Amino acid sequence: MLGLDASSGISKTNLWACMGLGLLGTAIITFLPAGQPYVLSEVLGLSGDELGRATGYLQVAAEVGLILSLAWYGALADRIGRRPVAIAGLLLCALGAALYPFAGNVVVLVALRIVFALGIAALNVTMSAITADYVLDRARGKAYGWLGLFSGIGAVVAVLVLVRLPNMLEKGGMDTATAARVGFLIVAALVVLGALALRATLAPGLAVPPAVRGPGLMRLIGEGVRLARDPGVALSYAASFVARADLALVASFLSLWIVDYARAVRGMSATEALAKSGAIVGIAYLVIVVGAPLFGWLGDRMRRQDVVILAQALAAVAYLSSLLVSDPLGPGMMLVAALIGLGEIGVITTAGPLLAQQVPARLRGSSFGVQTLCGAVGIFVISGIGGWLYDLWRPAAPFALSGVCGLLVVLLGLAVRRRVTPHPEAAETVAPPIPLRRPAAPEA
Repeated sequence: MLGLDASSGISKTNLWACMGLGLLGTAIITFLPAGQPYVLSEVLGLSGDELGRATGYLQVAAEVGLILSLAWYGALADRIGRRPVAIAGLLLCALGAALYPFAGNVVVLVALRIVFALGIAALNVTMSAITADYVLDRARGKAYGWLGLFSGIGAVVAVLVLVRLPNMLEKGGMDTATAARVGFLIVAALVVLGALALRATLAPGLAVPPAVRGPGLMRLIGEGVRLARDPGVALSYAASFVARADLALVASFLSLWIVDYARAVRGMSATEALAKSGAIVGIAYLVIVVGAPLFGWLGDRMRRQDVVILAQALAAVAYLSSLLVSDPLGPGMMLVAALIGLGEIGVITTAGPLLAQQVPARLRGSSFGVQTLCGAVGIFVISGIGGWLYDLWRPAAPFALSGVCGLLVVLLGLAVRRRVTPHPEAAETVAPPIPLRRPAAPEA
C-alpha cells in the first residue's frame, strides 16, 4: 500500500486506517485552536489585550493536561494496545469541541481545553506508534511522509472548510453564537463517526493476559525517560520539543495575529477575519501536504539524524523570518507561512523514524509518549512566554522565540550526529509489541 512494506500481520486495510487516523486526528487537533479566536471574540466578547492573554492561558492549560497524561498514554499503549487509546483520544477531542462554544467564561473554556488536550495526547502518541508498528524500518521514512501528507490534508480541511462552518451558518441566517455552537457540534459528530470507522479497521491489538504481561506502567515510563541517554533518542526528543510548539503556534498565534490585524487595521468583521486567517494558515498546511512525502523520501535515503538537523534548520529560519513581516495579510506573510509549513512538517516527519530506529519495539509506545511529552513541554514554555510577548512586544514574538529554540536543537544535532547508532532491532522484522490475537496459555 503506497509502496510501504508492512509488518507481519498488518493488512492494507490496517495501513489505510493508519493514514485515516492521521487525517482525522490532525483535522480535529487543528480545528479547535484555529476556531478559538471566533469563540473568544464573538461568543465571549473578548477584545484587545484580553485576546492574547486568554489564548496564552488556554494553551498553557492544554499543555498541563498533556504533560500530566502523555507518558501514561505511551505506557498504556504498550500495555493494552494502540487502538483503544487512539479511539479514546478521538472521543475526548469530540467531547471538548462539542462543548467549547457553550462555555460561559474563560474558566470553563480552560477546563474544556484540558479535556481536549487529553484527547490530543492519546492521538499524538498512538499516531506515531501505530505508524512505526505497521511498517518495517526500511520504509518508515516513507510511512511517516505519507502520514504527514494525510495529516496535512486533515489540517487543510480543518482550516479551509471546518473553521468556516460558523461563517457559513451565520450567512444562512443564524446569530453568531448559535452559528458557532452548531458548527462545532457538526465537527464533533464527524469525529465520532470517524472513530467508529477506525474502531473497525485498525489492527485489534488485544490486551495481554496478566500472566504474560511485561513491566508495569511506572517502569515503562521510566524506561522511556532513560532511553534519552542514547544520542539519537535525545536528538529526537529535543526536536519534538520545538516541532510540537511550532504546530501550536501556527494553529493558535498565527490565526490570532491575522484576525487581530484584519479587524483592527483593515476593519473586517470577525467572520471575514476568520475566513482570511483560514486562507493564509491553509497555505502552511498545503505546503505540509507537499513537503511530507519529500522529507519521508529523504528520511529513507539519508542518515536520519542528518535529515532531522536539516529540517530543524529550515524551520528555525522560517520562524525567525516572521520578524520581517509588517502586514500579515500581504504576500510576505504567505511566503513565511509556506516556509513555516515546510520546516514544521520536515521536523515532525523525520523525528519519528529517528526515534523508531533507536528503541526496541517493546518500548516504542513509552518512548513516543516521552517524545510527545517533550513536545508538550515545548508548547508550554514557548506558548506561555509567547502569549505575553505577543501583547508586550509584537505579534511575531512567539515565532521568533521558536526559531531561536530551533537553532539550539540544530547545534545539539551537529554535536551528536556522529554518535548516533541504530538499535539492532531496526534492521529486523519486528512484530508489533501488542499481539494481534490473544496468546495461548503458557506451557507448564
